[in-house]
Amino acid sequence: MSLLRVLGRPMLASMFLTGGLSSVRDPEQVADAAEPVVQPVTERVPALPDRTEQVVRLSGAVQVAAGLMLATGRMPRPAALAIAATLVPTTLAGHRFWEAEDPEERAQQRIHFFKNLSMLGGLLIAADDTGARPSVVWRGTHAARGLRRDAGLVRRSVRATARPAAAAGRVRAKLPA
Repeated sequence: MSLLRVLGRPMLASMFLTGGLSSVRDPEQVADAAEPVVQPVTERVPALPDRTEQVVRLSGAVQVAAGLMLATGRMPRPAALAIAATLVPTTLAGHRFWEAEDPEERAQQRIHFFKNLSMLGGLLIAADDTGARPSVVWRGTHAARGLRRDAGLVRRSVRATARPAAAAGRVRAKLPA
């Protein structure tokens, strides 16, 4: 594994570890801001809890667990996707710069919004990073190509041996028993 991955993954995960722990410990701190985003989501996804505090706590737990996985390199691609999935509603709930009246607050919320958007981009890159190993898609395509090649070799081998065998059978059939 490259030094950039060894250093970069924990650095990327650190924000989600700290933010996730904060959400797990004190969900009431962000529940009011999360309400406009959480309620429409919970109406569409019946598996989610009804209370906003519980959804915030669940999102924080996902960020902590996936952040640890990303930081330690354990299943980093699914971990990055899980964090990305929690980052979208978190960003939409917490940094609604378009609703801010005060120009300074609007500027700060815009900065945080685009910071989160940048982190989302980093997470998507991390989710696509195979660690210099071939991806599952490449391995599947490569295996299928090998199977097609092997099947062609078998077909040519059968054809090559079937013709002489058939000719020998015809000759033997003409011979007196």
